[in-house]
Amino acid sequence: AQHAGLHLCPGFSIQWVKPTARFVWAVLEVLPMKHELNIWVVGGDLRQAKLAQLLAEDGHTVHTYALGQPQEPVPGLTAEAVLSRADRADCVILPLTVSAGDGLLNTPLASSDYPLAPILDQLSPHQFLCGGRVDPETDRLAQERGLIIHDYFAREELAVANAVPTAEGAVQLAMEHMPITIHGAKVLIIGFGRVGRLTAQRFLALGAKVSIAARKYDQLAWAQAMGFGGEHLEQLKDWLCGYDLIINTVPARVLGQEELEDVNPSCLILDLASKPGGVDLGRAGELGLTVIWALSLPGKVAPVTAGAAIKSTIYNMLREAGL
Repeated sequence: AQHAGLHLCPGFSIQWVKPTARFVWAVLEVLPMKHELNIWVVGGDLRQAKLAQLLAEDGHTVHTYALGQPQEPVPGLTAEAVLSRADRADCVILPLTVSAGDGLLNTPLASSDYPLAPILDQLSPHQFLCGGRVDPETDRLAQERGLIIHDYFAREELAVANAVPTAEGAVQLAMEHMPITIHGAKVLIIGFGRVGRLTAQRFLALGAKVSIAARKYDQLAWAQAMGFGGEHLEQLKDWLCGYDLIINTVPARVLGQEELEDVNPSCLILDLASKPGGVDLGRAGELGLTVIWALSLPGKVAPVTAGAAIKSTIYNMLREAGL
């Protein structure tokens, strides 16, 4: 590498390929982890299924539980029917979101329900345990057993990466359910955080007339500086009738009865917010409005990308933990 004039940053390696018809130079690749780990992926949707496959492809010994059968055979990946050996794992990965409510693990790919408490009973405090969107009840169950669940969705790098497929999924849903093109459509995006900002950029790029509704004045200033219209969140009621598409990204009730009564009946409402959501679904139904609450959108529209983002984030967490 020195003779070739190549200077490598830490975390990179050179992989030499035998030349065929002509000389082939090195391929740079990021080293995923320094050593093999025993990892269990417990529950989840297609994101976790892809995550398990990617971890196995990196050379780790991976076991899945409550995740159905692997979509394709991968060396080092085993679907388990019981958790009896999970206490030997270096790392246990719970779903995003961990809980399905009522004390159950989130297992949309499994054929039956899995209570969280018995699963946590099988784990050990010395293991690195992580999950996404850990709710207070799940955290309490873990603490009672001496366990700490590290929330990988609380990491900024994953939140940003997750916003990309969410924004693209919103575009897909709009194209599938709107009777008009996105080009020229009047679009209101409520909230200007990670998801709101990336979603606004994508609709603007497709020719939509995009406005932003936010509570913070600095967010409105940024929206206007980036070429979007701006509406204060407290003044929505008098402005909603002019939009063809309303996209909410705020996980709090922002579209209640008064606001929904002002919405054009032909307007499509997309709620990208996590629970409890931002739309009064009951009142919207009474008014005949079309509302799509698009929960876990990355796992539905881009599970490969979403699974890779989770893997990268967990690697970062493991390195920080010294594993």
